[in-house]
Amino acid sequence: MAEKIKLRVVTPSRLMLDEEVDEVTATGELGEFGVLPNHIAFLSTLVPGEMSFKQGANRRMLAVSGGYAEVLDNVMTVLAPAAEFGAEIDSARAQRAKERAEKQLADFNREEKDFELAEVALQRALVRLQVASKEARR
Repeated sequence: MAEKIKLRVVTPSRLMLDEEVDEVTATGELGEFGVLPNHIAFLSTLVPGEMSFKQGANRRMLAVSGGYAEVLDNVMTVLAPAAEFGAEIDSARAQRAKERAEKQLADFNREEKDFELAEVALQRALVRLQVASKEARR
């Protein structure tokens, strides 16, 4: 029997996922990383991005808004402010958030704190749209 890794995804509102998986790919502050069974202990800050995991031949995706990932003893725990499966994403709402963030970026000066917040909001909206689009093509 092939070894597995336990994947737990936790947001403030729910335990989103608690399943045995074959592999996980996520977006950390230093770039994309993968986790397989028997991975060394690992801690990473997550940035808004796509997280995918494989169970047999099936690959599933989530839009993750940032947070932290810890790998320890064949358990990967993701603590995220928000995470959604593609089927849960309201594409029209994500599109409106993207447009709102783009407008704010055009209105703000790069030195303003609100500029950075608008950049993060834009990145989250783009990730949500990307994951929703991939889910729709499945």
